[in-house]
Amino acid sequence: MNMIETNRIEFKRQLTRDLDIEKEVVAFLNYREGGIIYVGIDDNGKPVENPNIDDDMLALKSRIRMGISPSPMGLFDVTVEHIDDVPVIKVFVASGSEKPYYKTKYGLSEKGCFIRVGTAAEPMTQEQIEDLYSHRVRNSLRNIRSPRKNLTFRQLHIYYEAKGLKLNEHFMENLDLLTDTGEPNYVAYLLADENSTSIKVAKYAGTDRDILVANNELGYCSLLKATDNVLDKLHVENNVSSEITYKRRVDSPMWDERAMREIVINAIVHNDYYTNEVPPKFEIFSDRIEITSAGRLPIGMTKEEFFSGISSPRNKELMRVFRDVDMVESLGSGMKRILQVYPKRIFIFMDNFIRLTIPFYSQKGPKIAQANSTSSHKNSTSSKKEFLLAYCAIPRTLGEMMHYMNMRSRHSFISTYINPLLEEGLLQYTIPDQPTHPKQQYVTKQK
Repeated sequence: MNMIETNRIEFKRQLTRDLDIEKEVVAFLNYREGGIIYVGIDDNGKPVENPNIDDDMLALKSRIRMGISPSPMGLFDVTVEHIDDVPVIKVFVASGSEKPYYKTKYGLSEKGCFIRVGTAAEPMTQEQIEDLYSHRVRNSLRNIRSPRKNLTFRQLHIYYEAKGLKLNEHFMENLDLLTDTGEPNYVAYLLADENSTSIKVAKYAGTDRDILVANNELGYCSLLKATDNVLDKLHVENNVSSEITYKRRVDSPMWDERAMREIVINAIVHNDYYTNEVPPKFEIFSDRIEITSAGRLPIGMTKEEFFSGISSPRNKELMRVFRDVDMVESLGSGMKRILQVYPKRIFIFMDNFIRLTIPFYSQKGPKIAQANSTSSHKNSTSSKKEFLLAYCAIPRTLGEMMHYMNMRSRHSFISTYINPLLEEGLLQYTIPDQPTHPKQQYVTKQK
């Protein structure tokens, strides 16, 4: 397979002292889409065997970390990818928020600042440098002093040791947990054993917030432990419902565990703790789960770029720590895993918040339990219609609905469920003037 270079992909045959890898990384850090550098692919796009791949990966990490300012930690990832069964080094670089980035040796000059133009890293003009610098985002958590001074990090040490990593006496400096004046910063505060960051998982009896069943407080500890607490709680809540068909028993969890893990970690790591000082919120209803995090899309990023997996970490220091302990697999991979399971429309973008509304695959409740307790075909069909209407709280295609209801016969599904619900005015078309439109979807009619 022959690969080609693009505005987001760069090839290098091998890592040498003469290879200016810092320049290429700087160019992608300053580029609004970031990019990928493959080390081990020749000019023809073919992989090249490298017997020293492990040493080269360590050297790459060191050169990027030491040779670029501001600190790029948390904004790049060095992994191995197999191309035509040949292992090559993949350097994923996210777009940074503290532009312009530059080669430390040359500072903020045309020799130090580069940006991606087409398939090349081009020097930035002094005018470009000054313009980016004037818009630089300086209000990062790293620059904010911790509200508390006497912080302990026993939990942080435990997480690192569990991965075979040991934090030395300089770990706060190495993990960017200090301000420029040497005081613990807000990142340190969030990762400390005790803090005032409250992360709650609320559970309601119905589809609204009228009846609160439980309000679990899982914060006030290291953000790493708080994240695990939330994941554990949601795992317990992800009840598996069963339906006995004439052929087999069908088990359905309320939501996809792997996608939910990505959603939860993204909500916590990318939350805007600086502007709003509001932690992410997790709310479980009878028909859905809502996850709300503070913040909006990064400046200049479109929704299309967001969904394509372009990475621009809001809190790069947190991202770096979460990746160190393997709570984040790799930069830019989470969105792909989410969209493999859920459609883009679960994302709701507000002025100061991003909310994900995830409908359940199935529901449990008094009405359903009552319907399942009788053998009446009429009651069974009525119960399934309730399932379907809850599922269609957001628009669904016919195929999605059939898959959800575990039905294969299109004719039977339409005659049993779709037509009766349309006639009763409980379900409606999204394109009412063209019922057979190829992009037709169905949505529950609001009362």
